[in-house]
Formats: sequence, structure tokens, C-alpha cells
Amino acid sequence: MSAHGTAYVPKSGLAKWFESRLPLVGLVHSSFVSFPVPRNLNYFWTFGAILIMMLGVQIATGIWLAMHYDPSANAAFNSVEHIMRDVNYGWLLRYMHANGASMFFVAVYIHIFRGLYYGSYKAPREVLYILGVIIYLLMMATAFLGYTLPWGQMSYWGATVITNILAAIPIVGDTIQSLLWGGYSVGSPTLNRFFSLHYLLPFMIVGVVVLHVWALHVTGQNNPTGIPIKSGKDVVAFTPYATIKDVFAAAVFMIFFAYWIFYQPNYLGHADNYVPANPGVTPKHIVPEWYFLPFYAILRAVPDKLGGVILMFGAVLILAFAPWLDTSRVRSSNYRPIYRQFFWLFVIVCIILGWLGAKPPEGGYVIASQICTAYYFAHFLLVMPLVGLFETPNRLPGSILESVTGPGKQVDSGSGMPVGAAAAPPSKG
Repeated sequence: MSAHGTAYVPKSGLAKWFESRLPLVGLVHSSFVSFPVPRNLNYFWTFGAILIMMLGVQIATGIWLAMHYDPSANAAFNSVEHIMRDVNYGWLLRYMHANGASMFFVAVYIHIFRGLYYGSYKAPREVLYILGVIIYLLMMATAFLGYTLPWGQMSYWGATVITNILAAIPIVGDTIQSLLWGGYSVGSPTLNRFFSLHYLLPFMIVGVVVLHVWALHVTGQNNPTGIPIKSGKDVVAFTPYATIKDVFAAAVFMIFFAYWIFYQPNYLGHADNYVPANPGVTPKHIVPEWYFLPFYAILRAVPDKLGGVILMFGAVLILAFAPWLDTSRVRSSNYRPIYRQFFWLFVIVCIILGWLGAKPPEGGYVIASQICTAYYFAHFLLVMPLVGLFETPNRLPGSILESVTGPGKQVDSGSGMPVGAAAAPPSKG
């Protein structure tokens, strides 16, 4: 997995025998123990580990829930109630899984915005970044399929709206819709298909995550300055320096996660989803989960159905082209005074789009959605290429070490601390 060497030396005869035939321990050691990481990484770099942790939580709880779930239109809603009421700790497993999806997206959005801010998509990390976009697409598909499984009113009508939207795709749209429906409308065959795909896709995500981590260990990690590693003094070992930070951040995130499970378990859901699906009664306002709302606002900003579908999918796919749309030679927005302002405007626009996605598609909400949609795409197609050509960046540090210690400072080779900072003079009382 790693392109870097390992200092692992097997000591016992059995360990030497095993390592000569399957160097698994050496691979783990080189990838997660001795792997060099920039010494200036901040806590935004811990969200990769948090995402892996949340993926494990989702798979573990999902497998257990699948043992008690019945994927048929007549029994799905009651099987969820059975899990909540009759299965030992079923309520906990379901709340962990349902709120875990939201926590997963909280972490992934921070991870994405961090990558965009610090230019982590730039060469030589294009493949690493594109694999991340693929993971995001698989997450979105998995989350949508999971949202339909409780088979409440919002689940049913959400499935109906999305599958009808897919029918607008030229040539293949009707075929895709028929394959998903398994009949002439959303029903039991649809739910069965969605359940099968929802169970399968997380394991596909695991496969792409392995490739993502592999690509990370080949190219090395980016850092807040965006400058490359120039010497051994610019790096520290992954363990214990990065792992301690990852464990601490994961523990804090789990406390945040636990708050939603135990104090606000239904806050991020929709009340209509606690009503059994009824094809004869349409909810007053059909909305997806909060993490889809920006794209739902983009979909509804265009009166034409096909145009809305193109923009909705284009809003995700355009992320994959960021490495080639950004023309700046400087990675980190910390040193790009003009682009940094546009970046934060982009973040605000994304938040506004999320708010608009929860509003009815009428009047000023539609106009605001159109304006925000226009800026969303302009950020990638106009701001990134043009600002990079004309902007004068601030001075970058001479090295990663300099960004931590300041110009001219030295570090102790043993502790990694700046010279003079490792010890304090004794107190006089």
C-alpha cells in the first residue's frame, strides 16, 4: 500500500517466515507506523480517520439491522417498528445507523471543503482526489437507497420523485427507471432492489477507500502550506504523532455523534416518514435528507426537467475537474488572498442552497436558487481559472519546518520540538 520503505524487522522465526511469504506486518508498519507525515498538519486532516471510523459504524449496524428487516412494501414499515420495539437494543442500532449517515456527511463535507481550501486536488494527487469524488457519489447513492427503506411517506415519495427524474435522461432513462421499479410503478420489487443495492454499495465504498488510502500513501499527504516535503525535518512518523491526534479527534466526534443518538435521535429526520407509505396521499412538501438539499435546490432551479437533472449531476461531477480548472501554482488558500474570499463565498452559497432546498419551489426561493446555482458553477468554470492567472500570492514559507518553527529555527532530532522549547528552566518555588 505504501511506496515508502519500512523499518520493520521481524524478530521471531515465525515472524520472519511469515513476512518472507506475505509481508503484511511490514506493509501495515510502513503505511500506518513509520509513514512520514508533514509536521504541520492541523485537525482538519483528522477527518479522513473519522470517515473510516464512521464507515465501520455504518457497516456494522447495517448488517445487524438487515437481519431483522423485511424488504417488502407490506412489511417494511412494520419491520422497522419491530426493530425499534422488540429487538434487543434495536432502537440504539437504528438510531446509530440513521444518525450515522448524517454524521458521515458532516465529516465528508468538512473533508471536501478542506481539500478544496488547501488545494489537495493538485498534482500529483489528481487520482487520489478523483477516487474521493467516486466515494462521495457512492455515499450519495447508498444514502438515498437507505432513506427509502423505512417505507414511510417521505421514503415512498422520495423514491417516486427520484426515479421519475431519472426517466428524463435521454435514451437510457426509461430503461433505468424500469430496472429500478421492477414493474410499472414504485412498489415491492423496487424496495427489494433498493435494499439489495443499499447492502452492496458500502462494500464497494470499502474497496474504493482502500484505493484512496493507497493513492495517499504513494503521493504523500498535502499540508496547510501546500509546499512539498524537502527534508526529514519536515516530517514526523505517523505513529504516534498523527495517530494520537486522530484518536483524540475521533473521540470528540463520537461525543458529538452520541448527542444526536441519545438527545435528538429524530431531529434530522422527517415526521412524515413515521407514517406508513400511502401511494394515494402525496405529502404537502417532499424534501430529501439535509445532505441532499443543495443538489435538490439546483435540480428545482431549472424549469426544464432534463436541464435540472443535468445540473444536479453536473454539480457533483464538476468537482472531479477541479485539478485542471484551478490554474494557480499555489495550493493553499492561506497564501491566496483573492481566491480565499471567493472560496468562503462559495461555502456560503452552498449553505444557502441547502436552506433553499428545504423551501417550497416558488417565488423568491426559485430566483435565489437560480442565482446560487449560477455562482456554484461559476466558481469552478470562471473563478478557479481566472483568479489563478491574475492573482499575486503571498510569500510561502521556505519549508514545512519553517512554517512551524519560524524562520531560522532548529528542531531537536530526538523530540521533534524546536530547540529551546523542549525544556523549561526549573522553578524557584
